[in-house]
Amino acid sequence: MLPSTTSSFPLGSNEDELGDRIASLRKTKGVSQTDLAKSVNASREAIGKYERNEAMPSVETAKKIADVFEVTLDYLVDENSLPTFDKKTVNRLKDIQLLSDDDKKHVFALLDAFLARTKIQSIIQ
Repeated sequence: MLPSTTSSFPLGSNEDELGDRIASLRKTKGVSQTDLAKSVNASREAIGKYERNEAMPSVETAKKIADVFEVTLDYLVDENSLPTFDKKTVNRLKDIQLLSDDDKKHVFALLDAFLARTKIQSIIQ
């Protein structure tokens, strides 16, 4: 059995707490508590306690949960993190940081043009 402690997160709106985020991600992805438990080597009961904010997963288990849902651990545990920064996006940003300054300028110019076009299209529609 994985170690857990009583949650110390402050009460707040939905998805402000770790358990709420786990439940939301699990339901969005169509994953059962049993399947999630198997994926992270925990019991279904433990997953239920995490989702009800009755217990907190260990850091190792939280990392495994984040990996299953392809989100960063920061997103999973930080109420201010944006879900748009999934692991694929974060990895791409890390790759961009490795580019030369000139290559970065090209990537950002292309990205800026695409984003501007998308914004204009959404305004027109």
